[in-house]
Amino acid sequence: MKESFALIAALLAVVGNVPYVYDVWRGKVRPHAYSWFVWSIVSLVVFFGQLEKGAGVGVIPTAASEIFTIIIFLLSLRYGFKETTRTDKLFLIIALLGLIPWWLTRDPTLSVVIVVFIDFAAFVPTLRKTWRHPRSENSLLYATNILRHLLALFSLQAYNIATTIHSVAMIFANLLMTLFILRRQKKK
Repeated sequence: MKESFALIAALLAVVGNVPYVYDVWRGKVRPHAYSWFVWSIVSLVVFFGQLEKGAGVGVIPTAASEIFTIIIFLLSLRYGFKETTRTDKLFLIIALLGLIPWWLTRDPTLSVVIVVFIDFAAFVPTLRKTWRHPRSENSLLYATNILRHLLALFSLQAYNIATTIHSVAMIFANLLMTLFILRRQKKK
């Protein structure tokens, strides 16, 4: 049963991300490169943290999502939103610093907790951009992420802070982002 949840969650990563990638390529969506770079780092830390802490097949959705996160980051360098602020740069530096506790302690739990907070904070540049340019984002990706993370929780083979905190935080963050996009687009 856990394998089924993992595969469905991974499929949702594809369903949510393929249209987003296509919209980026067409210029319809303009991702913020800093957010996507931070999310690439965070997802990688979460993936290895989950793997080391026994998530089992529960890492499959994280891996599927990470592939798309890297692709979107690379596309954002060419097709993405170019305005950056000092705050954006601060979040990037903090994301990189989140790797240090794992390196020092050899335990991924603290690093996963830190990068999850960073992951949540990495929404700030994208929220700022979306506030100014509401049509620069598509809510489909964020809405499918809610369901994907919920299913990912059910697919875990070990439940501990390192394996669960990311999905719990991302359910909340993606719900906020989806509501934010829909509300701003409706107002415009």
